[in-house]
Amino acid sequence: MGQVQYYTEEGLKKLKDELQELKTKGRQDIAKQIAEARDKGDLSENAEYDAAKDAQGLLELKIAKLEGVIGNARVLDNSKMDTSKVGILCTVKIKNVKNGMTVTYTLVSEEEADLKANKISLASPFGKGLLGKKVGEVAQINAPAGVVEFEVLDITY
Repeated sequence: MGQVQYYTEEGLKKLKDELQELKTKGRQDIAKQIAEARDKGDLSENAEYDAAKDAQGLLELKIAKLEGVIGNARVLDNSKMDTSKVGILCTVKIKNVKNGMTVTYTLVSEEEADLKANKISLASPFGKGLLGKKVGEVAQINAPAGVVEFEVLDITY
């Protein structure tokens, strides 16, 4: 059994929609490619047929992986969480102790992480460093440039 991952309702819906798309449209497209390649004659020397079969294998692998992720997915209930500490699906405002720069991140599962949307993975160095911290505490985060200290300014769920 895979590892349980926590998602927002929106994140889980996105995964389910992607799976549905792959199962329907994705499989139809691959079947069409295989049929077109098969119509071109001798399959033993047909590179298009081989490529289409390889693409089919990769598609089925992706579908199986997504099914596994969705099977182990749980929607997080914020009402049962300790909201005084940084945890998954919280939005945390932090300040770099050295230069005073502030930034706000939402901590999410690895599949939902999107740095452009300020959503960072709980498994990332930042996520691990911030996890369990309370407002006013300083988190020491091992970044590529060395250890960086961030003060937790605000936590919202």
